[in-house]
Amino acid sequence: MKKLYFLPVMAAGLLCSCSNKSTAGADGSSNNNDSTLIVYYSQTGATKSVAEEFQKLLKCDITAIEAVNPYDGDYDATIQRWRKELEDSVKVEIKPLSVNLDDYNTVFLGFPIWGGTYALPMATFLADNSLESKKVVTFATFGSGGIDSATTNISTVQPGAKVIKGYGVRNARIEKAPAEIERFLIENDYIVGEIEALPEYSSSSAVTEEEVKVFNEACGSYKFPLGTPVSVATRTTSDGKDYKFDVKSQSPDGKESSSTIYVTVPNGQAPEFTEVIRH
Repeated sequence: MKKLYFLPVMAAGLLCSCSNKSTAGADGSSNNNDSTLIVYYSQTGATKSVAEEFQKLLKCDITAIEAVNPYDGDYDATIQRWRKELEDSVKVEIKPLSVNLDDYNTVFLGFPIWGGTYALPMATFLADNSLESKKVVTFATFGSGGIDSATTNISTVQPGAKVIKGYGVRNARIEKAPAEIERFLIENDYIVGEIEALPEYSSSSAVTEEEVKVFNEACGSYKFPLGTPVSVATRTTSDGKDYKFDVKSQSPDGKESSSTIYVTVPNGQAPEFTEVIRH
């Protein structure tokens, strides 16, 4: 059995270099950016949809990581298999890529978050391929969060790459991804465009009863407890109001932990949390 030793994971819960030369993407589409590649792994199709949105805006090549033995079960079956493979340090076999990584200077790397870091097929890709001297921009789909820790882990296993945290979106908000991806790419100078500059968050202050209601409405239906908000910073945009909650919680073993939970309230819509960053 092939083995792969993984980094510890948390408990569950540039400018594009352009050219006038047109090349064919892995899906057969032509593009005008022959030094940027999107590499992604997707189990349910959520990460695939995000990757394709990046490809549409960046006009670059794209290729998928595919497991030889796909994870085709439901959520519980996938978690059960993942835990067993993680415990046994199993190296999940993947199919060969359809591109040559040496042809690219920048790689947008996408994956779902499993157990606080990238999915196991992505772990195999990172073990089998060198991203030395490349700019690597991460993007992820997740239930609550994890792109920060996954990006840090990629930096550890690919120390020769310049790894940059990119865009993350909850699976429950996947329909919001196109507009957010466009903002992300413009805001970080990957593509040219105009966007409204977002204001800074206010200084944190103790939460009010009304702010607790906003937090509970955004987070109350999530399948795992997210904790109790103790302080909050806010900002108002043309689209609505954003909240940055400092949250205290308790792990199953009784240890106190903290996190930052971002909540947005779009104009005329219900509150929704966008990401959890665990500390």
